[in-house]
Amino acid sequence: MSRIIAGTAGGNPLQSVPGSATRPTTDRVKEALFSRLEALGVIDDARALDLYAGSGALGLEAASRGAASAELVEFDARASAVCQRNADTVNQALARRTVSVHRSKVESFLERASEDTLWDLVFLDPPYPLDEPSLSAVLAKLAGHLDDGAVVVVERSSRSPEPDWPDALERFAAKKYGETMLWYAEPA
Repeated sequence: MSRIIAGTAGGNPLQSVPGSATRPTTDRVKEALFSRLEALGVIDDARALDLYAGSGALGLEAASRGAASAELVEFDARASAVCQRNADTVNQALARRTVSVHRSKVESFLERASEDTLWDLVFLDPPYPLDEPSLSAVLAKLAGHLDDGAVVVVERSSRSPEPDWPDALERFAAKKYGETMLWYAEPA
C-alpha cells in the first residue's frame, strides 16, 4: 500500500487504483523525486498539477510537503474516485482544501485552462500506451501555463525514449530508478 511519505499528512495511507491500468510510483522513487524537488526549492507554496494522476500520489505528496494547491487530473472513473478519496484524506490532515480533483482528459483540461492559469510544479505520469507525439502535444499545451522557475517532471518506463520537448521547455536532468525514468524540465 502506498502512503504519504512526509509533511503534514505524512504516514497517511493512500488507496490504490484497482486493476493494472495504473502503475503507482514506488516509495523509493517518490523519496528521491521529492528530495530533489526540495533541494531545488520548488515545493513550498507551489501551485502543483498532477496530470494522469492515477491515485494522485505525487500531487498529494506535494500538498503534504507545503504546496499551496494541488490539482489532480484523471480521466478514468475508478482512478478519479480513488483520487477524490485520497484528496479528502490529505485535505483533512491539512485542515484545509488544498487538493482538488478534476475528472477530465489531460488535453481537454489544459485547453480549458484560462490564459492566466500558471503552475509551478507539474507531474506527468502518462500511461505507457500513450505515444510520444501525444505526450509532446500535451507538453506543448502545458508550456504556456508554467510560471517562471517552474519544474516539470515526466515519469516514464526506462525503456521509453526521452520526451520530445517543445521549444518552450528544456530538460535539465534525468534519473533512472530500475524500470522508472524521471525527466526534469523547466521553461526555456
